[in-house]
Amino acid sequence: MKKTRAQSARTAPVAASMADNNDDVSERIRATLAAAIGEGALKPGTKILEEAIAEHFGVSRTVVRGALGVLESDHLLERKRNRGTFVAEPGIEQARNLFEARRKIEALLLELVVERATFEQLEALEKLADEEEHIHHHGDEKSKTVLSGKFHIVLAEIAGNPVLTEMLAKIVARLSLVMSLYEEDHKDDCGADHHRMIVAAIKEKDLTKAQQLMDHHLADIEGRVRLTEGHGDRHTFLSVLENFS
Repeated sequence: MKKTRAQSARTAPVAASMADNNDDVSERIRATLAAAIGEGALKPGTKILEEAIAEHFGVSRTVVRGALGVLESDHLLERKRNRGTFVAEPGIEQARNLFEARRKIEALLLELVVERATFEQLEALEKLADEEEHIHHHGDEKSKTVLSGKFHIVLAEIAGNPVLTEMLAKIVARLSLVMSLYEEDHKDDCGADHHRMIVAAIKEKDLTKAQQLMDHHLADIEGRVRLTEGHGDRHTFLSVLENFS
């Protein structure tokens, strides 16, 4: 039986409401998994359990797959044929490309920040560096990691170019996987001193100095990883041994 125009008019808002709700939940799923990956709770190679996610959020697996698809396009997840979806495991060449891209983007962002930043924005950025210092002495490793990444994103936002900010945020997220796989020299610091010096150079409108400090800071981060064949596999295998011994 065909629906009347009146019946169609009544059901259309309901369908639209359900679609909007699914979109909201899909974004919550995406944000939850992205945060878990960025903070190291979900390690490279971890299998994503679609059924568990669907049950937890009270949605269909179709909605879950929509969220996973976005994360796949951002290279945080990868689908393996006949095996399922897993947290991505960046290769060595990909890791090098990500580090190079981050250096270029951060240097460009500093140009815009030196040109556009207000006094109030730089004061807030300096307070963030102070908060990092406090967390370094009193916080846990998760807090250190989150706050250190936040400094760079806030700095990017001050530049006033949302496209560049989004690009940097995605690169930083993917580099969290690189660090998880290849980091060998884990230093007990969060970069607060480097960040504070960068802010000081920006306040002085000294772009060259700010870029040099940023380059040194990023080189320090890159120096903590060992990008050699098999090192990522070795890291993963050692993690398994630690968990089961």
